[in-house]
Amino acid sequence: MEAFHEHEGSVASLPYVNVDTDQIIPKQFLKRVERTGFGQFLFFNWRFLDDDSENPDFPLNKTHMKGASILLSDHNFGCGSSREHAAWALKDYGFKVIIAPSFGDIFYNNSIKNGLLPLRMPEETVQHWMEKGKDHALTFKVNLEEQTVEDDQGTNHKFEIDPYWKNMLVYGLDEIGVTLQYEDYIQAYEQQK
Repeated sequence: MEAFHEHEGSVASLPYVNVDTDQIIPKQFLKRVERTGFGQFLFFNWRFLDDDSENPDFPLNKTHMKGASILLSDHNFGCGSSREHAAWALKDYGFKVIIAPSFGDIFYNNSIKNGLLPLRMPEETVQHWMEKGKDHALTFKVNLEEQTVEDDQGTNHKFEIDPYWKNMLVYGLDEIGVTLQYEDYIQAYEQQK
């Protein structure tokens, strides 16, 4: 997993509540066995019309939101089934950070385990940012080590993250990598038997 320290990027707003994992990556695209290639199917049923052309009303299809690497959304983002493919699709599409007032628990964990940073921020702050970003591009800077989001006005907003998850992201470790940090202790224990 790639280490995450700081990220500066443009912001896309998805002002929807209860965005479930089947909306993030529809079930018909789960047949792939690799973790890549899912980005093209992200929000497929919303991004595209029946004739496979882009839906001009879908927020991520707006010109100023294309290429964004930070996604703002509303409450309970990533609820629903436990498919890890949702985190893979968001990451493959180019998102590095997802900001919402709340997340589905399993999605939150899957995101971190795949190097995608989900940030819980106050509802008023997220709503304000989504309103500002509706018609023009915003750029934010996320500093994981300082636990801040610097908005387009230069204001820093603090966020909380469990120290275990923060450590995994900062050092680019998955759960196996965390375990291997204790390899000397494990070997010493095994030799005692």
